[in-house]
Amino acid sequence: MARILILDGHPNSDSYCSAIADRSLLSARRAGADVRLLRIRDLTFDPILHHGYRKAMQWEQDLELAWEALQWSKHQVWIHPTWWGGMPASMKGFIDRLFLPGKAFASKPNTIRIDGLLHGRSARIITTLDQPRWWYHLTVRAPGIHQLRDATLRFSGVRPVRVTALGIIRTSTAEQRERWLETVDRTIARDVERVL
Repeated sequence: MARILILDGHPNSDSYCSAIADRSLLSARRAGADVRLLRIRDLTFDPILHHGYRKAMQWEQDLELAWEALQWSKHQVWIHPTWWGGMPASMKGFIDRLFLPGKAFASKPNTIRIDGLLHGRSARIITTLDQPRWWYHLTVRAPGIHQLRDATLRFSGVRPVRVTALGIIRTSTAEQRERWLETVDRTIARDVERVL
């Protein structure tokens, strides 16, 4: 059975991203997957890596459980709004605290090479935008997508990582939002088929 972990990175429970997370959960279950939903806003942890990588910080219980869920998953669905080109601070803090050397990646001795330790998993990023997709890619070169897809997930061995960008949210109608949720239905069902 496909093991899918959905991560809701929006700090507001009354958000369109949360609706996407809920729909993703239903879609994955309908497609026959074993699914877990993790809402980052509901976790209790310090999002600041106070000592950088010089000194380890003890994981809070919620981070221990989140790491277990990441290890359990075969496919992850990362859902977040794009703010100032990237993800919300709480989601970035979650990644800073969780994706640590020796956990998510390891340096090869005496080289600049890195081994991703989360290989054998795939991911989908679903992000919402308040600008046209072409503008986000052409004008600012999609920094948030590169950060999560390339500098975090692929760096840690997660491949392939596919991206779905939805927007413009700010000016969307209820009918457009429902169509995007139908797109999420089809996308998640395809992802589950790939993992099976």
